[in-house]
Amino acid sequence: MTNANGRGRLIYGCMGLGGPWDGTSYGAAEIDQAAAVMDAAQGIGISLFDHADIYRNGKSEAVFGEVLARSQGLREKITLQTKCGIRLGERGLQTHYDLSREAILERVNESLKRLQTDYVDVLLLHRPDPLMDAREVADAVGQLMAEGKVRQLGVSNMSGAQIAFLQDALETPIVANQLEMSLLRSDWLESTVLVNHPGDAGYSFPHGTLEYCMSHGIELQAYGSMAQGRYTGAKSGDLSLAESATATMLEELAGVHGTTPESVLLAWLMKHPARISPVVGTTNPARITACADAAAVAKDMTRAQWYGLWTTVRGSNLP
Repeated sequence: MTNANGRGRLIYGCMGLGGPWDGTSYGAAEIDQAAAVMDAAQGIGISLFDHADIYRNGKSEAVFGEVLARSQGLREKITLQTKCGIRLGERGLQTHYDLSREAILERVNESLKRLQTDYVDVLLLHRPDPLMDAREVADAVGQLMAEGKVRQLGVSNMSGAQIAFLQDALETPIVANQLEMSLLRSDWLESTVLVNHPGDAGYSFPHGTLEYCMSHGIELQAYGSMAQGRYTGAKSGDLSLAESATATMLEELAGVHGTTPESVLLAWLMKHPARISPVVGTTNPARITACADAAAVAKDMTRAQWYGLWTTVRGSNLP
């Protein structure tokens, strides 16, 4: 997948759709909510919708599928992405990972039924599985592609080395890597400047992952990109001095650029030369609309503004 295909760089993340994370069923209210956020997302140019088989225990995909079923022609207007590889509350375990051949085939077919579609444009492998056999993955993906059920393959939460290892067994290119990236979670940046520095030991983000993805044309998708509303007033609670200063700076920059703090927050990610695609996960249509100017702000954001936000949220200068 490349952004050269004409879609915008913002992605809508569907984790919040479908009601509570429990065994209760969804109803008309949850379907209407999904329709409203889809309309809001499309209204600002979003065409890629991101799912996972585990979101709301499958209900996120199910309500989305209900909207697709009642909206003639909508499926052809969007790009649909889902993930597999995490099992919740199964086999006596709270959580475990499963990228076996059987699991990939089973979970993708279940997702297609819930989404009420014959195919997904992109399948992401959700988490690294220590017991993964790359040849099994390649076999499962090859079968799904031959059957027309999956068109492209990506990963999530993988390092550059893990992607390279997996790619060796695949006949299809890995096109995306979805990682947690934001002002709140910025170890992906610290890892690029703390090499040969004492502070390096405090960061777990694997060195070289951004560079690997950039050099191999792998799209970086950033989940958690809005930092759960911490800096834009959507999340209540006490903020640290650095967080308060960051929120204030976002407000000031929003005034400078004639836009919203949400657009500035996402623009900070999109300014990076990796051409990061932020995943917007809010279910509030107004907050979705507030992200509309992110790409334009990214073009105009100065180096001083970009570094200013990073050092402000850190609460200290860079080494």
